[in-house]
Amino acid sequence: MVSRKDTNKARLKRHKRVRAHISGTPERPRLCVYRSNMNISAQIIDDVSGVTLVSASTLEKAFEGNGSNKTAAREIGKRIAEKAREAGIENVVFDRGGYLYHGRVLELAEGAREGGLKF
Repeated sequence: MVSRKDTNKARLKRHKRVRAHISGTPERPRLCVYRSNMNISAQIIDDVSGVTLVSASTLEKAFEGNGSNKTAAREIGKRIAEKAREAGIENVVFDRGGYLYHGRVLELAEGAREGGLKF
């Protein structure tokens, strides 16, 4: 009998390993990415006070289109950067959430950089 490797368990293990080294501060909060099969979302978090400062997702009513492709991810990256600029946030630490820096996660990061975030 062939057993499949639990990919989400492996992702959570990678995520814990990455989170041991990075943390969001008030001066440089953490840009956290969550990717599911149908949607993608991003939050900017201050880990010192435990507060989400800004968020953007394909689940928002203002978002139109398919939420599970690269163009949607780039759009969410641009939106999170725009909201961060309005909140006075310029520099962030990128937390890929244990996902590989490839595909939709890469597109979200590029969109955020286009929008003016520095990381």
